[in-house]
Amino acid sequence: MLLLARYVLPISSVHIENGAVLVQDGKIEAVGEAAELTRLYPDEEIRDFGVAALMPGFVDAHTHLEYTILRGLINDLPYVDWKFALVEKEKLFTQEDWEDSALLGALDAGRSGITTVADITESGASFRALKTVGLRGIVYREVGTMERSEVDSVLDAAYADIAQWRAEAGEGFQRIGIAPSPLYSCHPLVFQHIADFAQDGTPVAVHLAGSREEYEFIRYGSSPFSVPSVEERGYGIDMPPWLATGVSPVRYILNWGVLDAPNVLAIHCVHVDDDDISKLVDRDVAIAICSRCNAQLGMGVAPLSKMLKAGLRIGLGTDSPAATDTTDPIAEMRLGLLIQRSLGTGEDFLSAAQFVRLATLDAAEALDIEDYVGSLEVGKLADIIAIDLSSSNQVPTLDPASAIVNTTTKEDVIMTMVQGKILYDRGKHVPAIDWSRLAARAHEMRLKLLG
Repeated sequence: MLLLARYVLPISSVHIENGAVLVQDGKIEAVGEAAELTRLYPDEEIRDFGVAALMPGFVDAHTHLEYTILRGLINDLPYVDWKFALVEKEKLFTQEDWEDSALLGALDAGRSGITTVADITESGASFRALKTVGLRGIVYREVGTMERSEVDSVLDAAYADIAQWRAEAGEGFQRIGIAPSPLYSCHPLVFQHIADFAQDGTPVAVHLAGSREEYEFIRYGSSPFSVPSVEERGYGIDMPPWLATGVSPVRYILNWGVLDAPNVLAIHCVHVDDDDISKLVDRDVAIAICSRCNAQLGMGVAPLSKMLKAGLRIGLGTDSPAATDTTDPIAEMRLGLLIQRSLGTGEDFLSAAQFVRLATLDAAEALDIEDYVGSLEVGKLADIIAIDLSSSNQVPTLDPASAIVNTTTKEDVIMTMVQGKILYDRGKHVPAIDWSRLAARAHEMRLKLLG
């Protein structure tokens, strides 16, 4: 099949005007000018998207698809209050709720142009949702406890799930990893055991230095996460005692070896200093930046320019729909770009093209899958999207990356393809999904969660 469009963005090279991409057997066989490829391959089926951009699918470096049904239900709260409210809502979920919520999230991701998802889950619902919809993904099994006596049992349960999910994963479509719970809710032995478990290259994801409250809790032992504060707020959550460590979250977790595993993704890294960044660079830890979530919950702003200059591998994540309300990589790029520019010095002025790369090839590099996806290159898998630019105020343009970031929305995504198979096409999801059942379930779940 030949895919044609006014603009083709390979990401790894300059864009092509009036370009084309040849897809055969699930892979990219050629990228070039439309006139040349149509001449060379006259018998190929042609899909011409017109005034649109063809580009690699977005690689979502961090999310929690199973929280999709909570969109808009926990509003206008700072991080700690939001987190505790989320924990209370979770208690109302059944396994069926997790499954259907994740399925809604996976469908939303596909129609938003996301072709690869890095998702953290304990229930496994997001893993099954990705399989159902046909998305590529790295699924991290979350595990944690603050009780020393529970460490072995919770890890054994996680290892069993990981083995089962690996046996069920679609070849080349889903990788299975492990994710310790956030630092303020995880016994250090969990980190030590995960460090040993992941020496074989198992992907590891860890929330790290995401909020001021986490930073103060780890360093000073005093924040809204402390026991008196939790009790005063009336949350029905047990929090164990905590001894102040006197160090940053990054330096604290270094004691337990998990960052020394060969394939680690650290999420957020908002409250880090130069020494923290240096230690992350030394261990080749990749970073997932989630600008909208951090802004929405008042968590702070990651020092992206410093991280890029230091040479860290960085990708953009949409994070939990319960926080951001939408699974929207375009909004993530736009807001992230504006925040970084507004806080920059002018010497570190970031471009739209850099953010498109952060949402595609850079994110693939952060997840260690850049050999397969993230750019339109011959031999890579055909994970490709088309974004309509016909109503953009920047068309015609010499900078389609700017047009995408600054003028489009997720609704302008008109086609999503994974490994040569079209999953979303101009408003229609190709997988056979019982929409009437899913819509009824969504209504039922939201009424329960609102009650």
